[in-house]
Amino acid sequence: MDVINVNGEMVAADAAVFSAENRGFRYGDGLFETMRYRDGELMFTDLHLDRVRKGMRTLKLEGYSQLDKYFLREKVEELVRRNKTGPSARVRLGIYRQGGGLYAPETNKMGYVLQVSKLTDTAYAGNSRGLIVDVYDEVTKPVTALSGLKTCNSLPFVLAGVFKNQHKLDDVLLLNQHGFLCEAISSNVFVVYQNRLFTPALSEGCVAGVMRQVVMHLAKKHDLDLVEAQISPQVLNEAEEVFLTNAVQGIRWVMGYNRKRYFNEMYRFLLNALNQVKGTL
Repeated sequence: MDVINVNGEMVAADAAVFSAENRGFRYGDGLFETMRYRDGELMFTDLHLDRVRKGMRTLKLEGYSQLDKYFLREKVEELVRRNKTGPSARVRLGIYRQGGGLYAPETNKMGYVLQVSKLTDTAYAGNSRGLIVDVYDEVTKPVTALSGLKTCNSLPFVLAGVFKNQHKLDDVLLLNQHGFLCEAISSNVFVVYQNRLFTPALSEGCVAGVMRQVVMHLAKKHDLDLVEAQISPQVLNEAEEVFLTNAVQGIRWVMGYNRKRYFNEMYRFLLNALNQVKGTL
């Protein structure tokens, strides 16, 4: 039977571990981090922990100092062994504020849940068939101090996912409150336009993605012209390439938007460069 780690205790993955008073359930009072375990190593641990600690400080959660790379790697490796995932796994760390209270909490102590699930590919495999996407504009993403965090309040992404399913798409692109490109459902977005690589700036409200940082690092390392910018969705009609990035899947290329079709040359170059990275930058 698969197990998860709840505040340091190993319990069955299908066990009921929360009450109806849990603040993550009641108020979305928490955040989460998804990571990739590859060839016996947790990828980009320092980048993930930097984002977790920043998020916890922003949410006024106590206990972030105990979340160091040794703690995280030990707990992940224990779950990998117990669940027999093999050399590649998806890791999810959920953090929530413990205790009761209404909007005003009784405590700021953190609780956590750590889960792993098996992945079939050891390398970042990319996607042989390009994604078909559209722009989702029914609910836009506000630009606030919380925009760059992966919080438990994910309704804009859930509704975007409903739209994706209804229209039989592979993914959708969300806009910020000003009508500019922000991100995809669970990924950051990159656009190649006139041989330059663009991605929405963090000031546009996108999640401060770990793989976004990695791809930006690789682009600069290989002297690619990279710009963080405010991007109009109209650019999608003229771009040469569009690709999406996240920590688990790596990089995925987009084949089509409406009647527009894209190439994937820079995507293939960066995917190859990503697979040469051994756990950290």
